[in-house]
Amino acid sequence: MTPEEARAFALLWNEAWNHRDLDAVLADFADNVVFTSPTALVVTGAGTVRGKEGLRAYWTKALGRIRSLQFVVDRVLWDPEHQELAIIYTSEIDGTTKRVSENLTIDRTGRVVAAEVFHGVSSAKEHE
Repeated sequence: MTPEEARAFALLWNEAWNHRDLDAVLADFADNVVFTSPTALVVTGAGTVRGKEGLRAYWTKALGRIRSLQFVVDRVLWDPEHQELAIIYTSEIDGTTKRVSENLTIDRTGRVVAAEVFHGVSSAKEHE
């Protein structure tokens, strides 16, 4: 993966999330993916989700809890030595904004085999 391909991957990932298109998001994940997130802990009771179908179940449940979702990619970092892609973005969910980094490990076939999500401080959107 080149830096340009990494950015293209992140932008397609972002578009799929903004359309709530789980099939499109999951298309790039390996069947045996390991996904760790603080939100997974809240939604499922376990901080780590294993397997693509487990990830689908988690994300379906999480999306069912929210009314609005908008992600904006701020930066994309690619580490070719470790095959790691970091998508740093601003997340606005139901009026709450936070910075997030999704750190994805990509295998040689281009599939996400591991992911870890880090969240920043949340803030309610201010209305004028």
